[in-house]
Amino acid sequence: MNLARLDLNLVVALRALLEERNVTRAGRRVGLSQPAMSAALARLRRHFGDDLLTRTGGQYELTALGQVLLDRTGTAYDLLERLFSTQATFEPATESREFTLMASDYAVAVLGAELARVIHREAPGVRLRFTRMPAAPVEETGTALSAHDGLFMPHGIVSDLPYADLYEDRWVFLVADDNDEVAAELTRDDLARLPWVTYQRAYDTPAVRQLGMLGVEPRVEVSVDSFQVLPLMVAGTRRIALVQERLARLLAGVAPVRVMRPPYDAVPVQEALWWHPVHTHDAAHRWLRATAVRVGRGLHDL
Repeated sequence: MNLARLDLNLVVALRALLEERNVTRAGRRVGLSQPAMSAALARLRRHFGDDLLTRTGGQYELTALGQVLLDRTGTAYDLLERLFSTQATFEPATESREFTLMASDYAVAVLGAELARVIHREAPGVRLRFTRMPAAPVEETGTALSAHDGLFMPHGIVSDLPYADLYEDRWVFLVADDNDEVAAELTRDDLARLPWVTYQRAYDTPAVRQLGMLGVEPRVEVSVDSFQVLPLMVAGTRRIALVQERLARLLAGVAPVRVMRPPYDAVPVQEALWWHPVHTHDAAHRWLRATAVRVGRGLHDL
């Protein structure tokens, strides 16, 4: 396909048509008359060799191809918007900009909160929006990042994307204060014998994979989508949980639990900021990355 022959304005029209499923509303949304939007739909139908929208009763429905294009068009639109908003210079004290970052609640608590405080002082016109990573991030990370400014995630999950290292962390275990089945130190037998509460997404995969290599298969009794509720799920039970030490320190006192060292040399956590290559040379994004690295390096040593 020769992109030079394509009218990129059709991306705007396609997104509006697929989302609105109505020519008049789609035209109103993008500032085109009804005849102009009808002409755009006709061009799109010729290009794809498909009706995209078909009338069913008194309304339009997406064809099978239109349904496939719905998500892809949104991603393409966001990528083009970010591409053409790339800046040669960026003055944080005077600029107005929103950055959208994907992160777990762990990363938001440990780094995101301090990053927001620093930006509040140094760039009052800059806004941060943190969103959760999709449940299956690995295969779709590049696509997801095309519509976001970055992703906070440790090494071992993502590859083949640019990144900047932020800080190091360690894995520790949480055990209820009143769990008398655990002595002063955890043993591998404890890990295999006791029920677990785990974070259900893939961020801790390297740590869990390491346990498997050691012959320990966690017996998961509860799984949650928030690192910060792990202490509450451990308190008053026989359960144990694997959590990052920095977060465990932040949550000290939230629930009656003990923080215990692993009975093995746990793989360290190297948290990083990952981004889509389209952002690499954007002055505003370079400033965001430099600020995040500075904040990460300023965190207290473990």
